[in-house]
Parts: sequence; structure tokens; C-alpha cells
Amino acid sequence: MSALHVVHTTGFVYADEVTASYNEARLTPARGRGQRVRAAAVEVRAETWSHEYVDYWGTAVTAFEVLDPHRELVVRAESTVEVDERRGVGVAAVSWSDLGGERVLDAHAAFLGDTPTTAVPDEVAALALDAAGGRDPQAAAEAVCLAVREGIEYVPGVTSAHTPARDAWAARQGVCQDMAHLCAGALRSLGIPTRYVSGYLHPREDAELGETVAGESHAWVEWWVGGWFGFDPTNRRAVGRDHVVLGRGREYLDVAPLKGVYAGSGGSELDVTVEVTRLP
Repeated sequence: MSALHVVHTTGFVYADEVTASYNEARLTPARGRGQRVRAAAVEVRAETWSHEYVDYWGTAVTAFEVLDPHRELVVRAESTVEVDERRGVGVAAVSWSDLGGERVLDAHAAFLGDTPTTAVPDEVAALALDAAGGRDPQAAAEAVCLAVREGIEYVPGVTSAHTPARDAWAARQGVCQDMAHLCAGALRSLGIPTRYVSGYLHPREDAELGETVAGESHAWVEWWVGGWFGFDPTNRRAVGRDHVVLGRGREYLDVAPLKGVYAGSGGSELDVTVEVTRLP
């Protein structure tokens, strides 16, 4: 078991005065098997009103609005989370026949259908089919993610969180969101239910207890083969005790950490920092 303290700060500076702002923050870590939340809070500076609820996908949401004129908005999410060493399902948990049965199709329909963002080109579907050949579903899912990751270079700045998987594959470049979208689409093309996961990653295994490091907002996938198994395609490894889950959905739009609209005539500048500290 590991405990991680995370401080995620998002700041907006507007070119002109903003008269109103309406937002949703998905910045509270998930509670459930393998992850326990000791404490969590979302603080908004310039907040007028806020409300907390759990959305359709099971993600905690802080909805807030600012109705006073303002030029700056700061959202600070702080949490302390205990994370177990996650154990996946056995390699023979379900068969391909099981995955194609009505029971699985009914239970996991939402994570079998593609969205415009996760739909992959025929080339990626063929790559997935080839990588899965002769393997059971669990081994096949990992092989598919590794094959997709091999075909795309990690390059920040060439895509956005809304870039369709097809476009990222055409460029052969992208970041963690692109790799998660591509892997989700590739696995769904084989009939493996797959979720897109938003969260944080502690990037340094050698960091000392109590040492604060620059962390990352991160994305990965979870596939179902009799149980949910998390895999980080960007780093080519299973999800472990250095990953903190915020939300799960079909794609990025379902679990975007912060989204909203504002009334104002000018643009805005954005600054985001994530600080992570490993605790006893």
C-alpha cells in the first residue's frame, strides 16, 4: 500500500473582465477497490455557488459558478489517497466465447461501442487482430496495447484532448490521452469492454517519502476480461500504486478534469500544476 498526496492547481487569467462562469470539476479521486480516499477537497477562488454530485459514470463532480465580475479563476484540488498494489484478473478468467455472450454484451455495452474520438481506422483494427492472434483475452489485450504504443511516438503539443484517435494515428504522434483513446478503440474492435481512465501519475519511483515532485495528469485504460484490469499504454505497464484514479468513462469528454463556459469578450491564459508527494 502507498499513500499519495496530490495538489492540482488550475489558474485562468482572462484578457477582459468575465461576468459569469459555469463549470464542472472532476478532480475528486474515485473511491473503491484498491483505492481509499483519506481526504479530498476542491477549492475555487472567486466561487459564488457550488454543488457536488456523482455523474452517470460514477465520477464525483463539483459543479460551480461564478456570477461576480472577475479576471482570474483558480481551482485547487487537494487529496490524500491510499493506493494498493493492484492485482489483475487471471489470464484464463473468461474466454473469447464468454466475451461474445449476451451477458457480457448487456452488462458492458457502454464500453464496447465506440465514440467519434475512440473509433480507430481499419489499420489499427487489423493490427489489434494480428496482435491478439492465438492469445487468451487477457494476454491479447496487453499485446494489443503494446502494439498500438509501438506505432505512436510520445510528442506533447501536436494533439489536444479532443483529437480523434484516427488523427493521432495518422500523425503517429500524441500523448497519453491519444494512446488511451487508440487502445480503447482497438480493444473494443475485438469485443473487449474497455474504459478510459483519467487520473494522476507519480513519475518517480526513486522519490523519497515526503519529497514533493512535479506529477502529471494522466490517462490510461481498463479492460474487462472477468474483472477490470488497468494498463498504462504510455508507459507500457500495468497500473500500480503510483496511479491515482479520478474518473472512468468511454473517452476523455466523459471524465474531463475541468470544463465550462464563461461570458466575456476576451481570451484566457491557462496555467496548470500537479504536485505529488509519497507519504508513509
